[in-house]
Amino acid sequence: MTTTYGPLAIWAVVLVVGVLTFGIRYSFIYLLGHVDGMPPRIERALRYVPAAVLAALVAPSVLDPGPTVAATLFDGRLFAGVVAAGVAWATENMFATLAAGMVTLWGVTFLL
Repeated sequence: MTTTYGPLAIWAVVLVVGVLTFGIRYSFIYLLGHVDGMPPRIERALRYVPAAVLAALVAPSVLDPGPTVAATLFDGRLFAGVVAAGVAWATENMFATLAAGMVTLWGVTFLL
């Protein structure tokens, strides 16, 4: 893919985008340094960020669509994820959740 823009225009765009990205990121650091406290609504919303990030990382590997619906439903990762979610809901213990999910995944993989 070629472009009609010259090297100077491309470098100017890279420089402007870099400065804007730095400005956006630095503005949060600067603002948080000058604000006495976090507003309660933002603080309450930030409590859900770790769970949302973890779910975003785990969900694609657990819910990986197989070539057929049956292959997706009988995948060991989905079953292990369901067991881990049940253990997490019942115990609220991270290590129990991880252990239950891993043992279930290994067991299902061994049996299949």
